[in-house]
Amino acid sequence: MPKSKRNKVVPLTKTKKKTKEWKEGAISTVRKLCDEHPVVYLFKYQNMRNDKFKEFREEHMDTSRFCMGSNKVLQVALGRQESDEYKQNISELSNRIRGKIGLFFTKLPQSEVISLFDNFEVLDYARTGSKATEAFELLEGPVEGPTGPLAHTLEPLLRRYGMPTKLNKGVVELIADHVVCKQGDTLTPGQAALLRVFDVKMAAFKMTLLCCWECEGEKFTVLAEDESDDEEDEGFEGLGTEQIMLP
Repeated sequence: MPKSKRNKVVPLTKTKKKTKEWKEGAISTVRKLCDEHPVVYLFKYQNMRNDKFKEFREEHMDTSRFCMGSNKVLQVALGRQESDEYKQNISELSNRIRGKIGLFFTKLPQSEVISLFDNFEVLDYARTGSKATEAFELLEGPVEGPTGPLAHTLEPLLRRYGMPTKLNKGVVELIADHVVCKQGDTLTPGQAALLRVFDVKMAAFKMTLLCCWECEGEKFTVLAEDESDDEEDEGFEGLGTEQIMLP
């Protein structure tokens, strides 16, 4: 019986499945970077902001390279155990690859690297699904924004997201106290939108060094323990960080 043409599966995504050749190329890229740089660091990140990360990456292109993406590919490239590790003792670093992490290959001295990462933090608006780091409440009366009274055109938006507001002679007023969020709340789209309206930033994009491997002496060093249980960040795009950034 001929195959029906009616029941045809049409993929809606434009993302192409990674081929064996792509994975082999990614592994070669990681190993090449390992050969070209004397030290590799493993770091974890929180609240990734692609534009800020791109700026940070480009500032250090002369001395360093980032690799982020498929944790499994990174592990295969470095080796998961002594028998298949690319460099002696580097499997110690590979075994700590999990969650939202990246590799930082560099020629910079360790003191400078630690200073760069410790001092890097970018505050931004929290997104839907993030945890509120503090409570935010508005009191009854005229509603003030970050630069003064809110524009009357925003009143319908505020009501749509649950705020009990009204217009009084062109002035946006809150007819009762309103709690936008409590500390620890998982933010809804409405809460995230309101925090943005009132210029409340609760997301800190930062990167924390976990460990490093040094070519000289083939030494592995733990810098911090990773106690998080984050899963791999499927939504992050690598921004050209050696073109291996695909989960």
